[in-house]
Amino acid sequence: MEKCRKLVIVRHGNTFRAGETPTRVGARTDLPLVEEERARSAGRYLREKGIVIDKVISAPLKRTLETANYILEEMNVDLPIIQDLRLKEIDYGPDENMVEDHVIKRLGSLYLEKEGMDRKDLTEDRIVESGLSVIAQWNEKAVVPLGWNVDVEKLISGWQDLAASIPDGETWLLVSSNGVMRFSPYILGNYEDFCATHDIKVPTGGVCIFDCVGDHWRCTDWGIKAYKLFK
Repeated sequence: MEKCRKLVIVRHGNTFRAGETPTRVGARTDLPLVEEERARSAGRYLREKGIVIDKVISAPLKRTLETANYILEEMNVDLPIIQDLRLKEIDYGPDENMVEDHVIKRLGSLYLEKEGMDRKDLTEDRIVESGLSVIAQWNEKAVVPLGWNVDVEKLISGWQDLAASIPDGETWLLVSSNGVMRFSPYILGNYEDFCATHDIKVPTGGVCIFDCVGDHWRCTDWGIKAYKLFK
């Protein structure tokens, strides 16, 4: 009889303190965590669910490696953390480490001009509206905005390969980032349906759990805010 295998994916904790202006932190911006709570809460959530981790894989960035360490500490688990480039955050191109207002306006202008609008006819309101629409497509359907350096097919195959590598009966913990994690539901085979019923933008410290018997993967937890459960 085939045993259940599990894939646990956790987004790293916060890299900005309350009151600070966040930026689009991508593959080229290696910030450390500014707090432990979200990572430790994720570890506590997994511990209280009775999840036993067999292997830990993390993106090779400070924020993900620190998160993985705090999770393991909270779970009282002593396992090596394997670094894997497939989990490294996407490269936001010209929007890397930029504040969101800048990103929205750049994308809004770019898309309106691409539609044939003259730059002199672009009002700020129209630019912002266009930019927000582009970001909404990214957050709702993972449609990559122009200029971002994202190999979607490589991301999808990376998640599928990782999921297929888990032996029967084992549970793997993967620690990654927002841009990469939204492609993980491709292992389910019904990505559009998943996007229609879930917020694919996982919060910092968010926990996602998939399990599989045979070849049938299902998602049992998505974007769980464990830090809100243990206050």
